[in-house]
Amino acid sequence: MNFLSFKSKDIGIDLGTANILVTVKGKGIILREPSVISIDSKTGGTIATGFEAKEMLGRTPKEIKAIRPLKDGVIADFTATKLLLKNILERVCKRYNAVRPRVLVGVPSGITEVEERAVEETIIHAGAREVYLIEEPMAAAVGAGIEIEEPSGNIIVDIGGGTTEVAVISLGGIVISNSLRIAGDELDEDIINYVKKELNLAIGDTTAEQIKKQIGCAMPLMTQMAMEIKGRDLSDGLPRTVVITSDQVEEAMKESIEKIIEVIKITLEKTPPELASDIMEKGIVLAGGGALIQNLDKLVSLETGMPVYVAEDPLDCVVRGTEKTLQDLEKLKTILINSRKRR
Repeated sequence: MNFLSFKSKDIGIDLGTANILVTVKGKGIILREPSVISIDSKTGGTIATGFEAKEMLGRTPKEIKAIRPLKDGVIADFTATKLLLKNILERVCKRYNAVRPRVLVGVPSGITEVEERAVEETIIHAGAREVYLIEEPMAAAVGAGIEIEEPSGNIIVDIGGGTTEVAVISLGGIVISNSLRIAGDELDEDIINYVKKELNLAIGDTTAEQIKKQIGCAMPLMTQMAMEIKGRDLSDGLPRTVVITSDQVEEAMKESIEKIIEVIKITLEKTPPELASDIMEKGIVLAGGGALIQNLDKLVSLETGMPVYVAEDPLDCVVRGTEKTLQDLEKLKTILINSRKRR
């Protein structure tokens, strides 16, 4: 395989549970939309993808299915994922005149070989000529500007929609990694359950996500925030509006956030002393949408005793990492999962 043969139309994809981001080499991020597809139940054809399909979640008649085909960072519905990616690749290829491009995809570090093959086959079926995989924490580290090839320890925590990835990186490789299937989606579910139990109100995923983004926090805020939410009263089934506070959201998410911090601690405990010394000096880098939860960086710092930094544009770290890898693939080819296997 001649890695230098990658052309300017090569595509990088962050195949996230919540969102799919796409970059074209030399063009930057050209697509960012929810990982949702709506399908005609009778014909099996695609009705809508992305934002339009997300608006249909929980609102469709029985002949239309609006679904999230990825769960916990991996493919849960092969057919729906194939249709979603086919739609996205067709749009990108048409817009940039790319014919059967080579595609680099970010995947969770805990992915199994069966899941790897499922991703590869899906991308090939969607129209790609060749597919390469890169572990999300490695891509996130590259995208966050970490010098991954230096003989020095770095740790990155990528909190996505379906998984939290924690990885210690040195000399262009992952020394230790842990993947936890608790992340943004689980936090949304925590909020739904809390509102149901404490406020006697049924809300959907979209409302829970809005609550998390607007007033979610890992530690109490200097000034408590609040927002009105609408849902279905569980007593009489009628629509009702209530107010929820940031303190209540913190309480709702507390257990899951504790588990995320615990997996960071476990990773640090297993880190070789020399690399741990480097990390103590450089600190922990947070990436992914979860990094935007207010005061999460402060709580992680408090619990680990280390400095903690939120990466610039944390939502984009993985897809930016795929683009940077494509730009210097000959140098970085050893960090690709299926490249290492084929050598």
